[in-house]
Amino acid sequence: MQRSKNDVWVGLFVLMGLAAVLFLALKSANLLQYSWSKNYTVTAKFDNIGGLKKGAAVKSAGVVVGRVDTIQFDGDSFQAKVSLALQNQFAFPKDSSLKILTSGLLGEQYVGIVAGADEKNLVAGDNIGSTQSAVVLENLISQFLYSKAADPAAPSSGTK
Repeated sequence: MQRSKNDVWVGLFVLMGLAAVLFLALKSANLLQYSWSKNYTVTAKFDNIGGLKKGAAVKSAGVVVGRVDTIQFDGDSFQAKVSLALQNQFAFPKDSSLKILTSGLLGEQYVGIVAGADEKNLVAGDNIGSTQSAVVLENLISQFLYSKAADPAAPSSGTK
C-alpha cells in the first residue's frame, strides 16, 4: 500500500515537471500567446514584412510592449496589413512610427515603435501610417553587386 502511494506521488511530480518543460518550450518559441494584461489593437501597412511572424514581439526602447496579432495581405493597396496587440499600460502618441527590425544579424524579426510627439495617444482601432519595411539581406547584397558592376571606375580584369 505504501509503495503504490509513493508511486502516485512520484508520477504526479513527473507529470508536473513535464508540463512545466512543455510550457517553457512553447513560451520560448513564441507558440504560446497567453497574457494576463489587457490589450488594445492598432493596425499598420508595410510594403515588405520580410520574415515577420504572428506572435512576434513589438518593442519600444528594447522593452516588449505587445505582440503581432495578425498578418494579412491587403489586395487593394498590395501591402501587408499587420495588427498589433499593445498592452494597455503603454500609451503611444498618434504620430508614432513603426519599423520592422531584426534581432542580431540573422535573428528573428520584430516590430519596433518609435514614439512621436503628438499629445493624443493611440486608441483601439487606430491605423499607424508611418512605417518602415523590413530590410531584406538578399536585396542589400544584390544592390551592392549591381552598383559595383555599374561603377565605371572599377578596374577591369583585362588591363595591364
